[in-house]
Parts: sequence; structure tokens; C-alpha cells
Amino acid sequence: MPEIHHPRRGSMQFWPRKRAKKALPRIRTWPKIARAKLTCFIGYKTGMTHINLRDNRPNSMTKGQIISMPATIIECPPLKTLSLRFYKKTIDGLKLISEAFSKNLSKELLKHYKIPKKQGKEPENFDEVRLVIYTQPKLTTIGRKKPEIIEMNIPGIDTKERLEYAKSLLDKEVKIADIFKLGQYIDVHAVSKGKGFQGTVKRYGVPLMQHKAEKKKRGIGTLGSWHPHKVQYTVAQPGKMGYHSRVEYNKLIFKISSNPKEINPKSGFGRYGIVKNDYILVKGSIPGPAKRGILLTEPIKPDKKAFLSEIVSINLIK
Repeated sequence: MPEIHHPRRGSMQFWPRKRAKKALPRIRTWPKIARAKLTCFIGYKTGMTHINLRDNRPNSMTKGQIISMPATIIECPPLKTLSLRFYKKTIDGLKLISEAFSKNLSKELLKHYKIPKKQGKEPENFDEVRLVIYTQPKLTTIGRKKPEIIEMNIPGIDTKERLEYAKSLLDKEVKIADIFKLGQYIDVHAVSKGKGFQGTVKRYGVPLMQHKAEKKKRGIGTLGSWHPHKVQYTVAQPGKMGYHSRVEYNKLIFKISSNPKEINPKSGFGRYGIVKNDYILVKGSIPGPAKRGILLTEPIKPDKKAFLSEIVSINLIK
């Protein structure tokens, strides 16, 4: 008799299967850079296309030939700064000691965010300074006015350099071209599509039972062994699926442009509309549906081999 072998169902790479709290993910680890600069930007996923480019990878079998690659379009309207936050290191972690707000805030932000009457000032002694930024979805066609707010870390070695850099951005708009450049790698933080309540076949890839099985066909035959007297977490069970916070590492920027006319189809993008602001083309696919906010950051594990190919044409549905 052959040895009975039954591999487990479902990936244990992401565990627990916990749904995200917000549609905009939280960044727990920021990239470390020696100089002071912004390392994050918020865009809106528009859709996908494929581009024809000339392959310039030295060890590729199609070197010098025109190949086709998938790309994701992300609209990037300019960001605005909300405030500067000053922190002090304590035994219990960072403690907020002061917050200085910008004088040029949008009306949409003031409807959803309460500004305290007493404006904070720059303290004499602080250990950490961070910049709070917010989006301007009113400039897009996604049908939303409430801005997304995120606190951004400012890297660097010298505290004075970080403070002066943060002050220079307090009352200004930030564009995508000010942070990232053409041909570099970025990390994409996003929340995946929500699938709702699903069964074990779709959620874990459990095979269908035979037609003579009792009571059910799209289910599992057992909840586990008698001992221990409990249902273990490795057993595939139905539940909510999707809407997880995920990170795509080292996504290549094919293009950064401020001319949306060259990318827009005649009828606009399906389930999104027309791109009106700056946009970028990122190699491959990214998590989440259209219109969802996407966090773009500097790569935390950068790939040193980046080969930017010459774009021949961009294929769009007219």
C-alpha cells in the first residue's frame, strides 16, 4: 500500500487572515536613508494596461527586441501638508509633545478634521519630528471629497536638517516627481479586494468531495482528530476573505508624466473615469480595486539591478 499523504490546504505565509481596519494601510517600518527627504506618496489605482518596450536587460533572451509587459496606472494628485509633530522618547515609546499646523488648509479637510484653537510651537528639546500629509481627492473623478491623512517619517541623521526640510514643506504642495524618479524601484502598500463570506473551496483551495459524500460537496470531511479536544487553527473553515493589508516589494516605475491626455481612453477607464493629474506607470499588478488609495514608498529592500527599457508604445482601449 502506498503511504497516505495529504498536504495541508491554504497558505500559512499570511497568518492570521485578519482584515484591515482601514482602506489605507499602515506602514510599520520606514526605509532608512542618510539624508532628509520624503519617502512616501499616496496615489489612486486607476487600472491596468500593457506597454511595448525595447528590452535592454543584458542577460535576457529577448535583448534588443520589442516585448510587451503589463503595467498599472496610478493617478497621483499633489499632496498637501497638515502639520509637524514633535515627539520625545520615553520609556513607553514616543510621546507627542507639540504639533504645529499649516496655515493653508483646504475646506474639505476642515470639515472632517478638527484643528485645536491653541496652535502648537516648535519645542526646544525633541527627539523625533514627523510630517502629516493629506490627499486632495476632489481633484480626481473618483467621487470622493474626504481626504486621506497619514503621518510620514522623515529620515536622516541630523535632527536640524530634518527639521529645516520639514519646515520648507509645511505650506506647500508636494508632487510625485519631487519624491520619486524615473526608473527606480518602489514598494507598494495597499489593501486587497474584499471577497465577503466565502466557503472552504474558494478560501483555502479544498478539493470538491465526491458525489456520494454525505450532507455536503463543497466542504471538508472532518474538523480534525479527536485529540486534542479542540478544532485547530490549521483546519480550513469558511469565513470572510480578502481586504488584507499587503506589500509589493520592488516595483519598477516605467513612466512619470504630468500629461494625462496621452494615457486617457476616449471613454475613460472602466470603474474609474478620466485621469486629470500626474500619473505613474508601475510594472506589473498591485493589490486593491480601482479608486482605492495606494501608498508608494522608497524600497526597504532595494534591488540594485534596475534596467529601464525604452517605451515604444502604450496600448489603451480606445
